[in-house]
Amino acid sequence: MALSGVIFDFDGVLADSEPLHLRAFQQALAPRRITLESAEYYERYLGFDDAGVFRALADDGGWALTEAALAELIAMKGEYFEALAHQGGALFPGAADAVRRIADEVPIAIASGALRSEIEMLLSAADLRHYFADIVASGDTPRSKPAPDPYAKAVDLLRGSTSAAGLDPNGCFVAIEDSNWGIESARAAGLRCIGIAHTYPADMLHGADTVLPSIDCLDIDAARIVCQRS
Repeated sequence: MALSGVIFDFDGVLADSEPLHLRAFQQALAPRRITLESAEYYERYLGFDDAGVFRALADDGGWALTEAALAELIAMKGEYFEALAHQGGALFPGAADAVRRIADEVPIAIASGALRSEIEMLLSAADLRHYFADIVASGDTPRSKPAPDPYAKAVDLLRGSTSAAGLDPNGCFVAIEDSNWGIESARAAGLRCIGIAHTYPADMLHGADTVLPSIDCLDIDAARIVCQRS
């Protein structure tokens, strides 16, 4: 099938924001005297949205988490993240150029577990927001990754832009992902997938059609090639 659109994950693919997320989670948890180590975060909680991280931490640690407490933690984490993000330099080298290269050829969107406000803030700061036809963020679907919902919704939204560009709205859509949670989500939604070895080594990105060492290696030919594979 011909390539119809590309859907990017955000954290770990375009934005090198996982260290910022980790620090924001740590700061939000500090008043409760709950620690979250770096290795623990990357091994166990990466790929969850904010609510999912706090719920998983509570389940794993055996501490009570009411809906009110969860909402407070999410709000605190968001405030800490915004303060850290405003310091700048959150995108991976070459990410902006990769976005422009792909957007010049096909419509693009984002499917992410990050908060919409965080995505919008970082894209606007890099003058990239206008390249994305649609954004699916945390809370926009009933289930988050690794369920297929975020990518399925992103494809549905992107089909209008695909048709307007003269491309097949039922053609091949490619996901750009950095984690197995995201790859599982994309594949379950029927997308082809290119893995980006920013967060995990290439040999750990099981299920991707191909893996690139970094986002600056991504071009339209790589996306078209995975669509042509049987």
